[in-house]
Amino acid sequence: MFDFFEQPYTLIGGAVLVLFGVLTFRSVLPEKRRWWQFLLPVALAGSAFGLDALVETDREQIDAVINVGIAAVGAKDIAGIERIVSPDYKDSVRGSKERLLYYCRQALTRNQVVQARKKGVRLQNMSESSATANLFVQMIFDKNSYFAENYKPSAQIRVDVKFEKRPGAGWLVRGIELRSIDGQAFSWRQIR
Repeated sequence: MFDFFEQPYTLIGGAVLVLFGVLTFRSVLPEKRRWWQFLLPVALAGSAFGLDALVETDREQIDAVINVGIAAVGAKDIAGIERIVSPDYKDSVRGSKERLLYYCRQALTRNQVVQARKKGVRLQNMSESSATANLFVQMIFDKNSYFAENYKPSAQIRVDVKFEKRPGAGWLVRGIELRSIDGQAFSWRQIR
């Protein structure tokens, strides 16, 4: 179904059409011209931006969770990671949230990651309570880290992130599966 909250530019296009209609009306019936007629397309365009600013869609909420996670990894903030991870977290190697947080503490205290940047997100299989996203992240590693010494100083990583919507908590990460590093197929079992 079409959603104006996710496509505000459709209402902008509608405002342009209304403007053409107002201009046509004013030229065909000059005796009916009123100054407020130009407010119709302006109000429609304003409502488009107003709806976009006031309503945060599920896609925007998921994107915000991804941004918080990437910022937490870059800042080595375990508490920030913990806030966005579901209590039911599970992936192919770590069967619980606690094991994921333990892994994050180990990896981040060894100063392996210097910076993480989101390169792209593709949402798939989105429903009312769950979603899956393909996330592409550019990771820049510390020059003394295992990955930088043995492979390269940065890599583009693709992961599949599963989300669940919880009442009162919003969207949380339910699972993360590593899919590729620099276009080469990888899994969590291949990472030290």
